[in-house]
Amino acid sequence: MRLSAILLSTTAAALTDIEHKPFMRKNIDPIVFPGKYVSHMHSFYGSDAVTKDLPTTEQLQAGCPSGENPNDLSVYWAPTLYYVNGDNYTEIYPATFKTYYEQIDHAEIPFPKNFYAVAGNASAKSQADIDEKINAITWWCDGNGPEDRNSRPRAAFPRVTCSAHMQAILRFPDCVNPDKITEYTYAAAHGGRCPSGMKRMPSLRFSIRYDTRRAIPQGWKGIPPIKLACGEMGEGYCLHGDFINGWFEDAAKNMLQAKGQSFMRIDGMHGNGKQFSKCKAKDADPENGTSDYHKSLEMMGQMPHTAKK
Repeated sequence: MRLSAILLSTTAAALTDIEHKPFMRKNIDPIVFPGKYVSHMHSFYGSDAVTKDLPTTEQLQAGCPSGENPNDLSVYWAPTLYYVNGDNYTEIYPATFKTYYEQIDHAEIPFPKNFYAVAGNASAKSQADIDEKINAITWWCDGNGPEDRNSRPRAAFPRVTCSAHMQAILRFPDCVNPDKITEYTYAAAHGGRCPSGMKRMPSLRFSIRYDTRRAIPQGWKGIPPIKLACGEMGEGYCLHGDFINGWFEDAAKNMLQAKGQSFMRIDGMHGNGKQFSKCKAKDADPENGTSDYHKSLEMMGQMPHTAKK
């Protein structure tokens, strides 16, 4: 098997992308609330070895990937998006959930072993809580729109029915202290360079396209009947994401070879970088926690309530 990556084009900034299927919805967050079932609901992608406990890179690599690259056993999660109809909360599944690894030509090191990071602000309640220039958080209707980002807060949901999918993006920190991997930040927050003592990593970005047409065939005008598990109706401000590195070392190093290229398929010892695994990713701890929105509120110490109309 060839271990080198396959170069597909040479016209833009260095990047690679990986599509992932959701495999679990659960009230856990092993980074923010390790060992507990007290989180708002998250949708999980990547290695199914994740549980309530913070995993190591090696532990994630023992799982089954829900993504199309068998060399990437990282785990990724974001707050679950719901269609709200009275007291009924129905998950809106992504048409696609992709992780983009960008600006690889600026990267000095691959992701360190056991590295994890959080992007966005789960407590954000307004556009003032969003630093789009740093983390890129924004929502819009892709395809033929309609485009209304100039007439509403850019981190709020579109105020009109999307003709195609409703899309969100979120960018992760790309600077880390190799000697203390819990210290990380954005190069964009420091003039495009990492602070002294830190090294540049590839820039990870979530791109999520939600199939709102299937979930809400009647569409909407004004505040849409949707909410993130962390926020209020019609507000996308609390969008955030979590990442724990599960890349196999050889493939992580191969990624850095993308310098100067537009796209690079990341192959490695575990297979072709564009093929889904034959295994089926699933909840590793199905008897504990919950996938029910109202039950998650109870476990957080909150009382379920009827959605605002």
